[in-house]
Amino acid sequence: MTFIRSHRILSWSAAIVLTLAAALSPAAAQQRVPLSPQEQETLNEVNTYFNSVKTMHGDFVQFGPEGGQVEGKFYLERPGKIRFYYNPPAQLDIIADGKSVSVLDRKVQTQDIWPLSETPLRFLLAEQIDLTKDTNVVGVVVEPDLVTVVVEDQTTFNSGKLTLIFDAQTFDLKQWTVTDAQGMDTSVAIYNVTANGPSNPKLFVIDYLAAARQNRN
Repeated sequence: MTFIRSHRILSWSAAIVLTLAAALSPAAAQQRVPLSPQEQETLNEVNTYFNSVKTMHGDFVQFGPEGGQVEGKFYLERPGKIRFYYNPPAQLDIIADGKSVSVLDRKVQTQDIWPLSETPLRFLLAEQIDLTKDTNVVGVVVEPDLVTVVVEDQTTFNSGKLTLIFDAQTFDLKQWTVTDAQGMDTSVAIYNVTANGPSNPKLFVIDYLAAARQNRN
């Protein structure tokens, strides 16, 4: 149960800042829907904005499929680094340090570590992000105030649909919903976001010794 739960937590967290280019299977990539010129231009604008952001931090509110709500803060430094703090009573701490991703659950006293290259976060934290090549976009809706992008996602950690909502003028990410293979939705909104501000390397340190001690027990 812990292994399955950690996979689900990692999938949701990959979406928290933007599972922009989720790790699609080759089959999904071959089924990419052709984009209209307007859709292509919109996605290019989104790509340009996110590739200009090297650091980011802010607050998030996450709504679970059963109506539960948790809040926290996130910190991102590309390439390769991210940190998710969940506010109490949640006891999760998720870190990517450039090579690995750690999911620490203090409630059940477990820490799981995966290579970053095997998780959806590898695309989000890459030097360059390209929605038109790295994801299977199945819908783009442009409205006066919002842009909605729907992505089909088939990965080791998640299989389903990702709906991303951006500001139509700035292309800032505002909200998203992850729909898993069972049709369950997890929605996240971010706010108080600062892009390209100062970053603290100490935020992205994984305690590998703690994981090693856990594995010996």
